[in-house]
Amino acid sequence: MSQHFTEQSQGMHVIHDGPPQSPPLLLIHGSGAAASSWNPVVPMLSGHHHVIRVDLPGHGRSPSSSSYAVTEQAGRVAALLDELGLDHVIVAGHSSGGYIATALAQQRRDLVSSLALISTGPSPEALLRQPAIVRMLTTKPIGPLLWALRSDAVIRKGISATCHSRVDIDAEFVAGMRGLTYRTFTTVLRENGAYIADRSVPERLTALDVPVLAVFGDSDPRWDPTSVYQYDTLPRAHVTQLPAVGHMPMLEAPEATARLLLDFAAKGH
Repeated sequence: MSQHFTEQSQGMHVIHDGPPQSPPLLLIHGSGAAASSWNPVVPMLSGHHHVIRVDLPGHGRSPSSSSYAVTEQAGRVAALLDELGLDHVIVAGHSSGGYIATALAQQRRDLVSSLALISTGPSPEALLRQPAIVRMLTTKPIGPLLWALRSDAVIRKGISATCHSRVDIDAEFVAGMRGLTYRTFTTVLRENGAYIADRSVPERLTALDVPVLAVFGDSDPRWDPTSVYQYDTLPRAHVTQLPAVGHMPMLEAPEATARLLLDFAAKGH
């Protein structure tokens, strides 16, 4: 029997969808976003999986935290899965959510059956010159001023700037970004940068023997789309590009994205 309910656990707002007895699939959002960023793919995924989404600390409906280090975020997610009594979970991360998914696998390989990394930049060298609105938001002194004055329209413009095609950005997605503070946003970006500067994602995953699905849009304006092939160095990786898609495959191509995740999960590895 399918379900939909929310709870607070480990300092995070948690959303459950789908039959609780189905294989668990954890979805981790990227920087500045929230669990609602996955909304377009959840209906397809929850027909086959117990889908668990989190608002990471300081995002969406989760309270702020004293630390946003990737390893500590992963520790919170591990504690959540332990509390839920789940292991061998399929873990999907969008953008920097993929860093937390990777760190989770590094810390607790027993909890992770496979990893899906969507638009997850593998190394600092892959980062492109960012869209103008993103550059303005992350540059002082104009960034904090724009942040304080941002309207729903500005939030939508910021999201759209990372997409290749026109997308429908619903009110829940915007609301999920509304409560994020400028300090949290910039701290998270700094911690994410430090994580991949220390060691690239493919390097971190090499020793783990974990199946990996790496998906990029071929028109991603944030990360060099060809950098997805850095994941080809992993022996159990499946790498793919989505045509005419930018940084937000869940919004731009939800059916194709959901199908990739379902097919990857169905292989069982």
